[in-house]
Amino acid sequence: MGEAPGDYLEFAAARSGYLFRTACLLTGGDWHLAEDLVQETLAKMFRSWRRIDRRRSPVAYAHTVLVRTFLSHRRLRGSRERPSDWFPDSAGRADDVELRLTLLDGLARLPAKDRAVLVLRYWEDRDVAETAAAMKMSQGAVRVRSLRALRRLRELLGDELSEPAAR
Repeated sequence: MGEAPGDYLEFAAARSGYLFRTACLLTGGDWHLAEDLVQETLAKMFRSWRRIDRRRSPVAYAHTVLVRTFLSHRRLRGSRERPSDWFPDSAGRADDVELRLTLLDGLARLPAKDRAVLVLRYWEDRDVAETAAAMKMSQGAVRVRSLRALRRLRELLGDELSEPAAR
């Protein structure tokens, strides 16, 4: 493959933590799989680095590659592994921990595409167009999937969601 250009190394070092966080959310807390997805994403980015237009946000491109790699992994291999109960995260406010864990558990129980839509739209704060492009879906399909995925998440969590919020 050759030696990595300096700007690629700088990009990979700066963005790998953010990609890992997103990958953890996509995989439902399976940090081993998240590491694999980030590594595969960065390898794909390296192979394409000379063709990537750096003026048009390589960060967005990296997230698109990550989401597509995740969805491809789910499609090709199926999921025989189960996520762990541990989720690496930076320290947050103590009163949000229970809510965060409840939401992560609910996300882990959703189908892969529903999880990806919710992570992109609400955790990554992407708009409908960006999410549609990342997932190769129409904007209308993203809106419908978002609504249905939120409804499924609420059904899955039921009383679990209202308990931490009430405290």
